[in-house]
Amino acid sequence: MKANIGSTDKLIRLGLAIVLIVLFYLETLTGILGIIALVVALILTITSLINFCPLYSLFKINTAKKKQK
Repeated sequence: MKANIGSTDKLIRLGLAIVLIVLFYLETLTGILGIIALVVALILTITSLINFCPLYSLFKINTAKKKQK
């Protein structure tokens, strides 16, 4: 797995995950929608921690900085 998530993308993903978790905790998102929000938050967190997004690979998107030789 080659890293395809840059630092800005990583911060946005983590920020969105925190927002979703807080909305669930404050019971703004409940029921099935709340569970979906938690699953999305988990996926966003995992992908930001491992610096790899499978969807980015599928669509050939890369927000990581290129290494110069």
